[in-house]
Amino acid sequence: MTPADEILDIVDENDEVVGQATRGEATARGLRHRCVFIEARDGAGRLFVHRRTATKLVFPSHYDMFVGGVVGAGESYDEAALREAEEELGVSGLPRPTPLFTFLYEGGGHSWWSYVYEVRCTLPVRPQREEVAWHTFLTDSELSERLPGWTWVPDGLETYHRLREFRAGSPGAGG
Repeated sequence: MTPADEILDIVDENDEVVGQATRGEATARGLRHRCVFIEARDGAGRLFVHRRTATKLVFPSHYDMFVGGVVGAGESYDEAALREAEEELGVSGLPRPTPLFTFLYEGGGHSWWSYVYEVRCTLPVRPQREEVAWHTFLTDSELSERLPGWTWVPDGLETYHRLREFRAGSPGAGG
């Protein structure tokens, strides 16, 4: 089974399941589904940043400051967050990611309910080669320096800004 064959729950504007479709169909038709975004930091507090592989279905070869992905049909956000974090970081025994907030992402013909998490990964990472072409850990200031010059996944960039607002206590970060 390829990633495009994965079955996803299709949801409405209230995040209620209204059907199912393959990931490929959901992407091609712009069907709203569910995703998780996990901010992964190492023991020193640096952020895991990576470039997606050229074979990714959505936003190939873009940089991202989150690990994560789609929530499978019947899977909870929490289950997906742990699964995706362990898969993309290439670790097992990761602590359960801490849920922070949700928001509806809509952009570029894509739409998904997004649940944002954070996790501390003190284990050596071995990122999944099918997902991650390059990776490093950056401090917050190093990441800020790279924001204008690198091509970021649009949903990750929006999530990054919403997370900063959330941590600053600003309204509009989600709910």
